[in-house]
Amino acid sequence: MSRHIRHTLAIAAAGIAAAVLTFLGAAPAFAHGFSSTAYVDLTSGEQGHVRTELGLEYDLLVVSAADFGHVDALFRAGTAAFADGDAAAQAAVLDAHAEPVVAYVTEHLSVTSDGAVCAPARVGDFTIGEREGVPYAGLLLDWACPDRAGGHEVRSELFPDGEDFVKDTKTIVTYDLDGHSGSAALDAASPSFSTAQTWYQRFGEFFGLGAEHLLGGIDHLLFLLALIAGSRRLREIVLTATSFTLAHSVTFLLAALGLVQVPAAIVEPVIALSIAVVAGWHLWCIRRRGDHAVDLAESGRGHFSLDRSGWLRLAVVFCFGLVHGLGFAGALGIDEAWSWTLLWSLLVFNVGIEVVQLAIIAAVFPLLIVLRRRTPRGGLWVTGAVSAGVSVMGLVWFVERVFTS
Repeated sequence: MSRHIRHTLAIAAAGIAAAVLTFLGAAPAFAHGFSSTAYVDLTSGEQGHVRTELGLEYDLLVVSAADFGHVDALFRAGTAAFADGDAAAQAAVLDAHAEPVVAYVTEHLSVTSDGAVCAPARVGDFTIGEREGVPYAGLLLDWACPDRAGGHEVRSELFPDGEDFVKDTKTIVTYDLDGHSGSAALDAASPSFSTAQTWYQRFGEFFGLGAEHLLGGIDHLLFLLALIAGSRRLREIVLTATSFTLAHSVTFLLAALGLVQVPAAIVEPVIALSIAVVAGWHLWCIRRRGDHAVDLAESGRGHFSLDRSGWLRLAVVFCFGLVHGLGFAGALGIDEAWSWTLLWSLLVFNVGIEVVQLAIIAAVFPLLIVLRRRTPRGGLWVTGAVSAGVSVMGLVWFVERVFTS
């Protein structure tokens, strides 16, 4: 066995091992409750009052509030209602234990007016809705604030990592208050937001949230890896990535603005299937064309350097990109009417996704080109092994999501 082949096989083995470790480490991230997103909508109330409408993941709220207040009855009744999938029973449990639940929320969420603390009071009963197929509890709080001239600040430490129930909770804030409207993203690193905040500070938060979402979303990363493995030229991966970007940008904005609604029970399995299909496409090319799998047909040496197979793959990626955009929008859970402030926030979130995507392509694809030029067959082995692993994971996730929807 030649030195080049042994070196290539070592690279392939290391790549496969790293991929397996990534899969094993990332698998639990699909379970709701391991990570979560909270939603807070702020509006002006009566004179000196602020209203907050909260959306909190039901099962996580029950566990956290029960642990915080040492209320075993809340935990037992809440988890039983969650297991039964009974929305009316879930709301009844929260109403019956409103005091410890509200105490937990107001201990971890605060509103201040020009530095002075506002006093919260629950308004009405709890409600139960659904986000991405997961039950969310709705809670309306009225905050009585001192009559100050300054702006309002919201601080969220809901479901912190220290509780050991979740990791990296995000709080998405939408607001129409103090003559300002828009959105903000809070997390452990940036837990507070002020209505007096500058526009570039708000957009910086959404840029970071978009970047984190792509890096933390193993399914979207694997889809990108499948695109890279199956691309034959730099121009092809750029065109394919651009097609994917345009497609998911359209549906991302339409879904986040509430103009298009597709159930997560459909979106999530299709995203998983898209991973398997795009990765399997490269395997099919290797099986059909062997060592010439990465060669372009004569018809592909003209404009854009794409042959018929390349154009067809581009169309398939565009269609799957439309579905991925719905998945990106689900990360924010914003479904408000049109507003320029919200639109720019969403666009910046999308830019954060794209910057990370392009950085990954810039880092990985040149290495693949070098490998293919040094050992063409070794390049096929490596990309084939990666595509096989990605395709299998996509199929596993597809089956899981179909039967758990």
